[in-house]
Amino acid sequence: MREEKYQPKMPDIMEAIFDAGYLIFDLVAAILFFTYAKGNTLFILYGILTLTLCGGDAFHLVPRIIRAARGTNDRIKKQLGIGLQISSITMTVFYIILMYVWKDTFPDFNIPAAVKAMVWISAIIRIAVCLLPQNNWCTEDGNLKLSIIRNAVFAVTGIGVIILYAISGNANGYHMTRMVAAIIISFGCYLPVTLFSKTKPKVGLLMIPKTCAYMWIIAMGLQLLF
Repeated sequence: MREEKYQPKMPDIMEAIFDAGYLIFDLVAAILFFTYAKGNTLFILYGILTLTLCGGDAFHLVPRIIRAARGTNDRIKKQLGIGLQISSITMTVFYIILMYVWKDTFPDFNIPAAVKAMVWISAIIRIAVCLLPQNNWCTEDGNLKLSIIRNAVFAVTGIGVIILYAISGNANGYHMTRMVAAIIISFGCYLPVTLFSKTKPKVGLLMIPKTCAYMWIIAMGLQLLF
């Protein structure tokens, strides 16, 4: 289909609006964190966390927005593949930062050595796997075996962070057990998409609650800020 004859469909338009709104929300949140941090390490970390999320996802979502508006072509497909690789890496970095956000949120608690090792080792392995050319990021088929490996390892990273927020519970009245729920929702929606979306496209709709879960994580930081 030639680009000039492409007519955007309503689902594509709605997806583009949602993606753009998500990126704008993250960018505004990051600006707020840095503006009102006033030297507070916790909110500087939240700002870095939010920029990491926004910047990484932008590599994947901006091409999706362009595709929704103009249609697909080989260039867009390549950008989507590279963007997916970059966002996979930045999502891993996101959880490393979130571990240290937890430490600054609850300074009376220490990160257990086993949990820290669990998060760091699994994150490094995932990033290394994501960098392998055998992932075939820019092809339709990808590499199912490597997808299973990198996402299984990613789940270990997430579990490590979940353990931390379970340990702190509702300490200081922050009610950060909500973070446990948000992370579980994000993984519960993300993993089926990465594994089955190519064969069952409707599974891709789970990216909506997954994205909302990440916005919820950022919103918890904003609640602490204000």
